[in-house]
Amino acid sequence: MGFGSTAKKVQKLADVADKTYDKINELRDQLTELRGTVEETGDRVEQLERELEDQRALLEAIAEEHDVDVDGAVADAVIEDAEGGSIAGERSSSSPRSASPHEDAADAEESGGASSAGDAQSAGE
Repeated sequence: MGFGSTAKKVQKLADVADKTYDKINELRDQLTELRGTVEETGDRVEQLERELEDQRALLEAIAEEHDVDVDGAVADAVIEDAEGGSIAGERSSSSPRSASPHEDAADAEESGGASSAGDAQSAGE
């Protein structure tokens, strides 16, 4: 009587071991796939960071050419974002700065005066 019950227990243990082995193999495959995905994502992030650096350098060069204060513009955007301000690229009507020096000059000409941005621009021409 003892051998029949022992055989059932051994068989049950063997079934559990097979299921565990199958599950471990499945998890190993998932882990391998996950590692590949993480490596691909890392490569994409590195590529995007390089592209972002290139774009930032280009934008800074353009901004310098047009006498735009990049650090000031970034600081304004951070402040607006922290205050729950406007969407990126938009300017709120309460902003003391206009979008570009050219707009300052145009506003000054309409009002009959000259702005400092307009003076600096005309001095450079």
